[in-house]
Amino acid sequence: MSLTVAVQMDPIDQINIAGDSSFALMLSAQARGHRLFHYTADALNYADGRVWALAHPVTVQRVSGDHFRFGDPVKLDLGDDADVVLMRQDPPFDLGYITATHLLERIADKTLVVNDPANVRNAPEKVFVLDYAHFMPPTLITRSLDEARAFLAQHGEIVLKPLHGNGGKAIFKIGSDGANLSALIEVFNQTWREPHMVQAFLPDVAKGDKRIVLIDGEVAGAINRLPGEGEIRSNLAVGGSAVQTVLTPEEVAICAELGPELKRRGLLFVGIDVIGGKWLTEINVTSPTGIVAIETFDGTDVAGLIWDAIERKVAAR
Repeated sequence: MSLTVAVQMDPIDQINIAGDSSFALMLSAQARGHRLFHYTADALNYADGRVWALAHPVTVQRVSGDHFRFGDPVKLDLGDDADVVLMRQDPPFDLGYITATHLLERIADKTLVVNDPANVRNAPEKVFVLDYAHFMPPTLITRSLDEARAFLAQHGEIVLKPLHGNGGKAIFKIGSDGANLSALIEVFNQTWREPHMVQAFLPDVAKGDKRIVLIDGEVAGAINRLPGEGEIRSNLAVGGSAVQTVLTPEEVAICAELGPELKRRGLLFVGIDVIGGKWLTEINVTSPTGIVAIETFDGTDVAGLIWDAIERKVAAR
């Protein structure tokens, strides 16, 4: 089966091919004989029921600094001329991102969009996870300094982070003395209109923050991400390092509960984050990462498993 695949992602010349999951998916698709096109989300257009993008035919290779070749751009009708759209641009999950999901939703009856755009829109990482609060650390969503102070008094140490942030950006630990809490809430309130996430600090984060990848609701693999020196953040994008890992019984139970719902929603490629072997903190559906590191440590061809699932779904449409 040869598919036409449109990849909606960030500018391809700016990615780090060593660990980029979108690039790994493109390499895997190309190896299977699928035809690739690249475009950025701001290239989407709509008229008369059609959604199209000015897209470049692209070939890729794992050569740093020479990792892609563009053909001449074409006006690609995503409903009629594409079999699959990979929605892989990075957050922020802002109105631009949300608008892209609305546009792609209009062709989802014709073209398989991964992940399902309506359900991506309805499942932002730090909001969807609230459906599974029984697995989460104590959590507060607020813009109120008074509420944050009361939460700090209850839990001793806390972490403050943007509700729609990504990649470990703007995450702050606040100690029991509350130093800088008022200033941080002030800055957060000036920067973001939405509420913010406040969570009890988990000392177990020093042992790592596990990224578990699920494909169509089934566990495909995991890595443990360790914080860099002097950091509480373990995201690879901010200096964390990956090590091999296995799932704890509690993590297996989390995945077993989440899996059927992810599959039902058409969230085919998902990465969940678990601290201390039991505390679920995020369900990443917008542009999950981690598949290159999993393959490095376990030898699991996660990109291949994702394409297996995609090909099955296209064949069944």
